[in-house]
Amino acid sequence: MSTANIFSQGLLSIATFTWREGIRKKVLIAFLLLSILVIFGATFLTAFLQAGGGDVQTDVDNKLVKDICVTAISIFGILITIFISASVVPSEVENKVVYTVLSKPVRRFQYLLGKFIGVQFIVLVNLALMGGLFFVALYFREGILPTLLIWTIFLTYFEFLIVSAWTFAISCAASSAVLPTIAGLFIYLTGNLTEYLFDVYRRAGQTGEFFDSMIGNMAYGLWLVLPNLQNFSLRNQLLYLQPNDPPMDVQIPNLVAYSLVYAVCGYFVAYFIFRRREI
Repeated sequence: MSTANIFSQGLLSIATFTWREGIRKKVLIAFLLLSILVIFGATFLTAFLQAGGGDVQTDVDNKLVKDICVTAISIFGILITIFISASVVPSEVENKVVYTVLSKPVRRFQYLLGKFIGVQFIVLVNLALMGGLFFVALYFREGILPTLLIWTIFLTYFEFLIVSAWTFAISCAASSAVLPTIAGLFIYLTGNLTEYLFDVYRRAGQTGEFFDSMIGNMAYGLWLVLPNLQNFSLRNQLLYLQPNDPPMDVQIPNLVAYSLVYAVCGYFVAYFIFRRREI
């Protein structure tokens, strides 16, 4: 058997094991069930109001459902992403499973890559389940194939991929999942506020004071380095455009490449940290 086949089989085994262990976590199951309940409840909320004589217009009704469902997918999806990315390596170090794996002919690069791929399987499946339920509900409500929702879910995954990669990198230096989880939440929140950093830089430059200029330069540096996760959001388009309209003013290939660059950098930072760690 060639070295490439051995490497790929070992990689697949690690990814599959990570997937099986991840889907058994009660926290992830709870997040998924809560998201499904919110989507299910929002879908039938307005139907209940109309049945009870509520004066709710159809377009406002649909926007409300979309807003609630997109918010639920974003919140529960990112919680699942951060939790599994933050816990997969520290839990195996704590349980000493990593020692058994690395004692076999498995390289650290192969081990980490298998773990990261397994995490992405979990994120994709959970996102597909939530998005699939929303897709079916929206189709039956509006009678139009909601292709714009497909693009929304597609870009949402690549948004999650950036957060997952850097949370995973931080987890490789941690002994528990607490610090990486907090860091992952910080990355997500900061990434959604990145565009405001440029406003800070622009306003600070108008005063001409030394302290304001220093703050402005720091904000500009962070704006250059940090990912802008708002670029991946199609929320407003999903609310106000027709369900079968194509995305507007969005270069999807560029966003995919943008996400992959940050993800690859995050993975190599994870490998650099894990390679230097004494295990």
